Amino acid sequence: MSEKKNILVLCTGNSCRSQLLHGYLEQMLAGRATVYSAGIETHGLNPRAVRVMQEAGLDISHHTSNHVDEYAAVPFDYVLTVCDHANEVCPVFPSSAKRRHHNFPDPAKATGTEEEIMQQFRNVRDQIQAYAQDFVRNEFAEA
Repeated sequence: MSEKKNILVLCTGNSCRSQLLHGYLEQMLAGRATVYSAGIETHGLNPRAVRVMQEAGLDISHHTSNHVDEYAAVPFDYVLTVCDHANEVCPVFPSSAKRRHHNFPDPAKATGTEEEIMQQFRNVRDQIQAYAQDFVRNEFAEA
């Protein structure tokens, strides 16, 4: 059994997209990786992100919005950026971390009725779930 991997999911505010991916990776990689999420800034946990994950059967309400500097000493194996801004200003980690980037739309910027906004959150959640499944399949395939 290989040693547990450390994964950092990085976004601008650590309120939504990074929290969704954090939740999925934590579920999919239970016991095989320690998942952290952080932001270049901290905006607090978005209540709609919590709600759409509850709809999918995952509870992320205990997550916190953390600043990337809090994890400077953690030896990450992977740094996953989920928005272009975080990718552009991502700090350099002094490790052999593999960097992966995918820009997801920011549902926190959604407008319209509450139902339209929630639908945008669900769309991004589903995109992130598919991305998480691909990541796990490609990077954590059983030998």
